Amino acid sequence: MPVKFTPEQEAFREAIADFAKREVGDKETRLRLTNGGTEPTSMEIVKKLADLGWLGVSIPEQYGGSGGGMVDQAILLEGVSLGMIPAAGYGTTAIVQGAYERFGTEEQKQAMLGGINEGNIEAIVMSEPGSGSDVGSLTCKAEKVDGGWVLNGQKTWCSNAQISANILTIVRTDTEGNKHQGISMIGVPAGTDGMEVRPIPTLAGPHEVNDIFFTDCFVPDDALLGEAGNGWMQLMAGLNKERLILASMYLGIAQRAFNDTLDYVKERQQFGRPIGSFQALKHTIAENATELECLRLLIYDVAAQIDEEPDRVFAKEASMCKLKSTDLAKKIALDGMQMMGGYGYSLEYDMEKHVRAGLVGPIFGGTNEIQKEIIGATLGL
Repeated sequence: MPVKFTPEQEAFREAIADFAKREVGDKETRLRLTNGGTEPTSMEIVKKLADLGWLGVSIPEQYGGSGGGMVDQAILLEGVSLGMIPAAGYGTTAIVQGAYERFGTEEQKQAMLGGINEGNIEAIVMSEPGSGSDVGSLTCKAEKVDGGWVLNGQKTWCSNAQISANILTIVRTDTEGNKHQGISMIGVPAGTDGMEVRPIPTLAGPHEVNDIFFTDCFVPDDALLGEAGNGWMQLMAGLNKERLILASMYLGIAQRAFNDTLDYVKERQQFGRPIGSFQALKHTIAENATELECLRLLIYDVAAQIDEEPDRVFAKEASMCKLKSTDLAKKIALDGMQMMGGYGYSLEYDMEKHVRAGLVGPIFGGTNEIQKEIIGATLGL
């Protein structure tokens, strides 16, 4: 189906683009807001997005949001990445939002969704040093005690933990049964005694992902999200939106890398003509433009289907979105760096940032090899 937005959605897209141009339209401003480019999220910008009501675009009205759906959320996610708005923390926030909408008590929804509306960043962590793609092998545990739970163990690769109001932690609460049984979701507020957050230096800097250590970390009973021991099924129920959230972000990254490349090859001249006029570059640009249109159709089609059937699991389609978007963003960014030559490698331009984002996309949020396994399984293989 073609991408057809309502007039309100078109206006929303334009408003996001205008905000990006006005607030972060030049690299100097973005560097100032992100401590020299080392922080993916500016809380100053997040507060402005909250004041506009945009962070609640897909939150039900009874919790202070706008009551929009997955299409509306995808528009925001794409627009943030396309405009290079330093609010990367909204991606994990949107994932946590979905979990609380599906499984939270009324009190939990009021607190969590209301906090997101006001500008809270949220995080979720599944991975451990010995448990990555095989999430069911996790060992970080939470023991039931009088009045709550006590967490012990280590989690890793937690995006945005350093700025999050809460960290939704996937832990083992029971060792009986198979590895997918006895897993639970527990929310741990920032600053809780016994929880230590340590940054992991990466190509994106020291403030993107983190190790988390729990040592006799106590949280009350109401920190449990959903049903104890049913965390695996709760995770599976959220994969539609989680993978589409990542895909929407990477659609924006891919489009921005494409736009920056196109601008450059139209202006840069060699041998007396713009380098984009040479067949070797022109054909690659044409291929990438075509792939971008295909990706956009896929993502917004799946988003529309989720809005129509929110309880249906779109395992194949969601995995296709994540696979295609991250692979394409990586390709377009690397193509852009090659076409820009030394300038693409220079910190003066944004292409090196697009490349760094593109390189990690096929790894996190479920590796693209795992996405292929899922797609293959849905085809009976």
